[in-house]
Amino acid sequence: MFRTAVAVFAAFSLAGPALADGLIDNVNGVTLDREGHVLRFTGLLLADGKVRALLAREAARPARPDWRLDMHGRVMLPGMIDAHGHVMELGFRAMALDLSDATSLADAQAMIRAYAAANPDKRWILGGGWNQERWHLGRFPTAAELDAAVGDRPVWLARADGHASWANTAAMRAGGVTARAVAPPGGRIERAGGAPSGVFVDAAKVLIQHAVPPPLPKERDAAFLTAQAILHRSGITAVADMGTSIDDWLSFRRMGDAGALRVRIMSYAVDQEVASAVGGRGPTPWLYADRLRMGGVGEIYEDGALGSRGAWLKAPYADAPGQTGAAQMTEDQLQNRMSRAAMDGWQVAVHAIGDRANAAVLDAIDVLAPTYGGDRRWRIEHAQIVDPADLSRFGQHGVIASMQPTHQTSDRTMAEARLGTSGIQGARLTGAYAWASMLRVGAKLAFGSDFPVERPDPWAGWAAAFTRADPDGQPFGGWRSEERVSREQAWWAFTGGAAYAGFAEDKFGILAVGQRADFIIVDRDPLLASPTELRATQVLETWVGGERMWERTP
Repeated sequence: MFRTAVAVFAAFSLAGPALADGLIDNVNGVTLDREGHVLRFTGLLLADGKVRALLAREAARPARPDWRLDMHGRVMLPGMIDAHGHVMELGFRAMALDLSDATSLADAQAMIRAYAAANPDKRWILGGGWNQERWHLGRFPTAAELDAAVGDRPVWLARADGHASWANTAAMRAGGVTARAVAPPGGRIERAGGAPSGVFVDAAKVLIQHAVPPPLPKERDAAFLTAQAILHRSGITAVADMGTSIDDWLSFRRMGDAGALRVRIMSYAVDQEVASAVGGRGPTPWLYADRLRMGGVGEIYEDGALGSRGAWLKAPYADAPGQTGAAQMTEDQLQNRMSRAAMDGWQVAVHAIGDRANAAVLDAIDVLAPTYGGDRRWRIEHAQIVDPADLSRFGQHGVIASMQPTHQTSDRTMAEARLGTSGIQGARLTGAYAWASMLRVGAKLAFGSDFPVERPDPWAGWAAAFTRADPDGQPFGGWRSEERVSREQAWWAFTGGAAYAGFAEDKFGILAVGQRADFIIVDRDPLLASPTELRATQVLETWVGGERMWERTP
């Protein structure tokens, strides 16, 4: 449904044009209103970093604004919001070895070897992005294969999903890992001949991670600035940062104090200890003109990932009949962690990918919701594989399904291999990446990318959400197309829905009077673009709080 902006300037005439900080005129402006209807406008009036009015073509303009900018008919949209990402990890990944483009083991080995040669002073070779599924390896890579690339110093590389990491022999030696090493609860050590073979899954990663030298504060700040620039180029003006550590928070604060925090961060503490240390008895207020707030605890990990077979399933994996994944904690531990956060007013965000994990989190919400009333907005992060019998439960207690559309397009063939495509096992796909079903049962959708697991590309996510097809248009007609959402529903999940998921809907998420003036200028109208054209969208400018933060150079 399309609407035209009403001539609302007259409503503000009593304040006088002198209070109008700026006018951005001659735009092809498009936003959604709070009901999800499309609203078009041609001018944006700003005051104190907020939207003062959306102006229709026929609406009167202030005679003497403090400043005026002519956009020459370019498209203006509300800034995109990524509802689930890892800001510092994005920056560190960009500054380290990136294997996301490797298409084979040999390709990865060559990239690792070249990176090590170009960085002779690095004590550890760190990075990630590898995916054995893309390599058609049929197994995890080994320490010996990593040694063949670099053997003179430790190498520690995260899998694309972040739920497994690959070590060479020097890294295992540095971590004190021997043949007798035992994985902690919620973790798994891949083995060959009884000895660790080089890949450590979920909680077992700590066996190596504890030996990795921590980054210096200046390195953290550099990682943040790198991540922020990536987000701006993508048209992202706000993010939900999952797993914020004390060191992350201090970096955000240093940036805010220096006037360099130019993206909005809805922060979720990595654990209750961090939340209490930062917020004391509850969430922090919004800081730096609504650019930073710690409001939740998350993501609390109930299971691992599908690709590393750490996702907790009700029935065994189709391609590993002896495995069902693993819970990261017991039922009581999960409820205790969620309760401890909720009792101090923190929003709770729990990671659940497998159907058994999602059922366990829903069970915990059922137990806790009567005790912790009010507007809690319980979040389930990913919600990738849900037993069809449990889908309706997402419509209860105001549960938010925080999901990532590009996970579906990236994981499709792997998900079929892990879950099966026929019989009882194949029936599990009915509840896989079930976005439309979530909306039908009354759940709230918030979309993100889980960067750096996936690239922070909201245009790819938007296209995937209403097509269920990858960049090559495969499969034709979309994978399990009944779970497509509409173009507008997908857009809302990347804007207003993502803001709502972080208790920020009164601050930003759409372009409306009183909202922060966070917007982007792009090279095409996304509502008129084909899926291929939408994926190719170029962001030309990114504005936060009425200030231009980034501009594409020719």
